[in-house]
Amino acid sequence: MIDAAKDIAKTSKSSFYYAFNLLPEEKRDAMNTVYAFCRKTDDIIDEGNEPDELKYEKLHKWRIELENAFNGHSDYTLLNKLGRTIHKFNIPYEPFFELLKGMEMDLQNNRYLTFEELKLYCYRVASTVGLMCIEIFGYKHKSAKEFAINLGIALQLTNILRDIKKDSLKGRIYLPQEDLKKFSYNEEDIFKQNYDERFVSLMKYEVERAEKFFENATENLNLDDKKAMFAARAMQHIYKRLLEKIIEAEYNIYKKNIKVSYFEKVGISLGVWAKYRLVY
Repeated sequence: MIDAAKDIAKTSKSSFYYAFNLLPEEKRDAMNTVYAFCRKTDDIIDEGNEPDELKYEKLHKWRIELENAFNGHSDYTLLNKLGRTIHKFNIPYEPFFELLKGMEMDLQNNRYLTFEELKLYCYRVASTVGLMCIEIFGYKHKSAKEFAINLGIALQLTNILRDIKKDSLKGRIYLPQEDLKKFSYNEEDIFKQNYDERFVSLMKYEVERAEKFFENATENLNLDDKKAMFAARAMQHIYKRLLEKIIEAEYNIYKKNIKVSYFEKVGISLGVWAKYRLVY
């Protein structure tokens, strides 16, 4: 099962895999298990063309199996391994159930009226993962939780900006309706992929918001916890680079493929690892 969890992380080609691959073996194995759970949970919602009713049913069963896994009695080997990981690192149960609520939001909503609504979604699908991870990394100061929450929101907002085109093809628009209205840009503009001054202004506004959450994350990371959090910081730098690429593309995510290359991810991860190993 260790290999299976590792393979899920590796084959996803996620920034997660590159950032956490330099952890000590015990923590790396735990992170691969947590990631595999998150990936499989996300797949329930995103994979296939099944009706939402069936996805709800699968998500409900997954929740029951997760509860069973806390006592090692799930039908799924991965979840039983996750249960052991949770107990070993004293990870609170709440983030796991909040993540499932985030997945339910994706079934219930394909629009968000306000940023506060979107922020809750970002917390549930991304900050929760950070709150799981910091327990594995270990920390001395409670501010590490605020670091994880703000970083999760920043990462998810960055994903949303990169994936505006891809999500719109699925009928999803994550940008808050109030923001579209603010810049006189509408859903039809997104579906038509209209790249103009309105869109650039909207994107600048959204990028600045994401940057603020990155800043908040950094401000909440205590000096004593920086070494333990090097893997999370690697993720932060990778996604900051992604945000920079959006800016360099003059915000034209409709026409340009915005991504951080394999070599960049590896380089950033190694650089952060070396810095935190030598300095702290």
